[in-house]
Amino acid sequence: MRPSPLRLPLLLLCCAVAIPAQAITVTKVDIGGLADPEMVENVRVSLSLGDAVGKDVSGRRLGYLLREAEAETREALEPFGYYSPTITVQRSDRSAPEGADDATAPATTPAAADAAAPTPEARAARANRTLSVSIRVELGEPVRVRGFNVGVDGAGAGDRTVRAALDAFVPRPGAVLDHALYESSKSQVSRALAAHGYFDADFSSHRVEVTRAEHAADIDLRWSSGERHLLGDAAFSQTPKKIIRDKLLRKLVHWTPGDPYDEAELDRLRRSLVALDYFGVVDVSSKPEDADDLRVPVQVDLTPAPRSIYSAGLSYGTVSGPGVRFGVERRYLNSRGHKALAQVDYANKRKVLTLQYRVPAFAWLDGWYTASLQAADIQDDYVNSRRVEFVASRSGQYNDYLNLVAAMHALRERWAYNVADDGDGAMAPIAFRYASFVYPSLSAEYVDVDNRLAPRRGAGGTLMLRGGRGGSDYGTTFAQVDATASWFHGFDAVSRLIVRGELGHTFSGELLDLPPSLRFYAGGDRSVRGYGWHEIGPRVETDHGFYYTGASNVVVGSVEYERYFKGPWGAAVFVDSGSAFDGTSPDMHTGVGIGLRWRSPVGPVRIDLARGLDDPDSPFTIGLNIGADL
Repeated sequence: MRPSPLRLPLLLLCCAVAIPAQAITVTKVDIGGLADPEMVENVRVSLSLGDAVGKDVSGRRLGYLLREAEAETREALEPFGYYSPTITVQRSDRSAPEGADDATAPATTPAAADAAAPTPEARAARANRTLSVSIRVELGEPVRVRGFNVGVDGAGAGDRTVRAALDAFVPRPGAVLDHALYESSKSQVSRALAAHGYFDADFSSHRVEVTRAEHAADIDLRWSSGERHLLGDAAFSQTPKKIIRDKLLRKLVHWTPGDPYDEAELDRLRRSLVALDYFGVVDVSSKPEDADDLRVPVQVDLTPAPRSIYSAGLSYGTVSGPGVRFGVERRYLNSRGHKALAQVDYANKRKVLTLQYRVPAFAWLDGWYTASLQAADIQDDYVNSRRVEFVASRSGQYNDYLNLVAAMHALRERWAYNVADDGDGAMAPIAFRYASFVYPSLSAEYVDVDNRLAPRRGAGGTLMLRGGRGGSDYGTTFAQVDATASWFHGFDAVSRLIVRGELGHTFSGELLDLPPSLRFYAGGDRSVRGYGWHEIGPRVETDHGFYYTGASNVVVGSVEYERYFKGPWGAAVFVDSGSAFDGTSPDMHTGVGIGLRWRSPVGPVRIDLARGLDDPDSPFTIGLNIGADL
């Protein structure tokens, strides 16, 4: 019987349906020949082929992606100054030879059509076809800057800040044409012009010509600055309600309308308003579009913060025992901006009450007039002490780095040490000492770091001078100087070196008349780690061990290396040494240890395990600190 004329087309149709369109899975794209990680990353994100990794693509789509890979790689290298690289794109098939046809030629006879039908194994092999791509790059000679015409014309040409931005412009002649550096330098000049009020500045020429054959680039970039604008009036707006008088806030405005425009003045006003802590949101913005006769108005939008701050917590000290802490602060008591604070620290053997009242003092330097009263009662196994101190002070922010405080102190203190018994089992009678002192003090705090919470660069320190007259008969005079310093050096993004030191000295002929609060101490987790709190220095023996009474001098030094290994977790090693001493010969005590570091949401957390080296039987100490380094 002759076969039906429809049989052959039907068989061909069945074969076409039975053979699925072959898909290829791209397993990876390897980029080689580039030593700069930024180049590798820029090439990787520029490749359309990267979107196909782990996905099934058709042979036609794969061919297109491979053809585009060379052009995309070349374009991705141009921002780094390489315009003529040699690029080789290779594919590596693992389950089928490269170039294998994805379609099967149609059979011309029914028998041939039956023979051409793929087996299940063959279909599985085709369906599992995978491929990796290798892109090899030889960068060749980079394009270097040849012509360099960069400058500002007009009134801004002589501006010091603009001039500094132009002097720092890169790349310079002879350097590789790095587009990222070029764009960054261009933005810095534009920002310098805007920051000093040249709001009409625009490009008079803006061109970079690259001659590939000569591997050279000519930069022609010039600004026309226009006239410099002036600072206008500052308008304050407090929503949803006004809490502070505008008259008080205007004292923080340190420019006179008509002064040359300077963005630094707006930044200074913004920082001053934030430091007041009256407002939750502070927005200081200029309005050059509303300038009248070149005077730019400044709009200050403020949103009040919650009026009261309540705090509570638990505490524990090896000497004072368990305790609780409560506090309340009123950010603003009235429209004149007065503040008030009350804190209670109530432990088993230590009670402290602190009251404080602050009044804004903005007539000269941003600062405060402060009156504070503190009463402390310590009744533990070593000492019986009561102290009341009143302090009146004036603080002022001298500049961005230096804060100054002048204060007058009135101190009344009573203390006695619970010395050991006299040998017959009875405690020796307590002999109280009394002292009253009135004295002034001057202190300065300097901080110049990149990040006050966890500095990686910079230094900070304090200097305190105080002295006066007092004692039990008001015949004792004293003078003290105390200086601390901290230096931070970051080696890379995850490690840093911290060096700290303290030096203090007392000038007085009546050292025994100085109450404990006016003496120097050493030892503890913020001094010489590996020793107990205030454990280094002169001491008296009690029935419960030695008690360290403080001294007239102190010297402390510390070196610490800190490194983070994974995310917010890190470790540290350190060595501390110091002493609190009378006379001229310090008895230096040294401690070494290791620490655990955690960058917590509330600030750095430091847990230190240390041991003193001066006694073979010294125990290990554990210290916990939470908060900023400065």
